[in-house]
Amino acid sequence: MNANEMGKGTLLEVLGIEIKEIGHGRVVATMPIDHRTHQPFGLLHGGASVALAETVASLGAYALVDQDTESVAGLEINANHVRPVRSGTVTATGTVLHRGRTTMVWDIRIVDDQQRLVCVSRCTIAIIKKS
Repeated sequence: MNANEMGKGTLLEVLGIEIKEIGHGRVVATMPIDHRTHQPFGLLHGGASVALAETVASLGAYALVDQDTESVAGLEINANHVRPVRSGTVTATGTVLHRGRTTMVWDIRIVDDQQRLVCVSRCTIAIIKKS
């Protein structure tokens, strides 16, 4: 799976999200903080952080399912925005907390260029049988 190719023409491309690593139960991605990801006051938009977090969880979950018979979709996400950031790049690292038959739960930590926590998120992913 080439996640960066899959992201062409989608929100990932619009926000500048780049997938750096997809491992077994772990995903790392980056996103620039610029005009595309700012809110009107010049800070990283919380919605952009949530989009990054769900991207990491969804790609990580997809990498763990049988892609011939299963797909995945976000079921629930929450986020705590703990530090404002105006510029640079944020890095999201997602790890699977629970891998069940019909759902997965992912923990996502987003940090700034100085490795300071910007956002912490938890995302529940539904595992869907293809028809």
